[in-house]
Amino acid sequence: MSSGKHLAKGSPKPVLPDDGVLRLYSMRFCPYAQRAHLVLNAKNVPHHTVYINLTEKPEWLVDVSPLLKVPALQLVAEKAQPSLIESLIIAEYLDEKYPENPLLPKDPLRRAQDKILLERFSGITGAFMKILLHSTGLEEYWAALDIFEQELTKRGTPYFGGNKPGFVDYMIWPWFERLSVIKLKLPEEYNFDEGRFPKISKWIALLKADSVVKSFYATPEQHNEYWRTRNAGKPNYDLLA
Repeated sequence: MSSGKHLAKGSPKPVLPDDGVLRLYSMRFCPYAQRAHLVLNAKNVPHHTVYINLTEKPEWLVDVSPLLKVPALQLVAEKAQPSLIESLIIAEYLDEKYPENPLLPKDPLRRAQDKILLERFSGITGAFMKILLHSTGLEEYWAALDIFEQELTKRGTPYFGGNKPGFVDYMIWPWFERLSVIKLKLPEEYNFDEGRFPKISKWIALLKADSVVKSFYATPEQHNEYWRTRNAGKPNYDLLA
């Protein structure tokens, strides 16, 4: 179940069934929220989605997300119905709570190495925002991506998770789905080099065809249109509603 449109300041709190089903507070174009959607869908976990207007947040959001952040996952079946925030924390909780189709490796060393790799992904997320907000940082982005090209080469598998997508794959995918936004922002400087990133190029094609990714996917044109409206100061959160 989904609220469809993004709820804003003045919106009444949605009335959801008292069914013990998880409630995910999200924003359709937020890459961090997309992480939670991907894990929930990968594990076929039933959930309700409530979309939030992040420009004019509804007053009641503080009740489920004290820092007013998305994603926020409310565990309504637990005592006091606590909420979790921060995308990686939510994703790891879901992977442990719902062990079917595990995404993180069972081996402690491999699990630690995957978490370290995700820490290094901050180089890409930081450069991404630098590009969008300040029109600079493209070379930093490519340099950070070199690390992931090298790691995928070292692992010798099509996915970071092995022969099928795993935790790292789904946690980093949202930013690759938004590569078109970088090209939109820096059309003359953008130069994704498949010769420099052959493994990542193949990985991108594989993830685009993945059923989980396709279950919560926006096209390059849709991402570009959202960012055009955001840059104009009036983000169209309901572009896909």
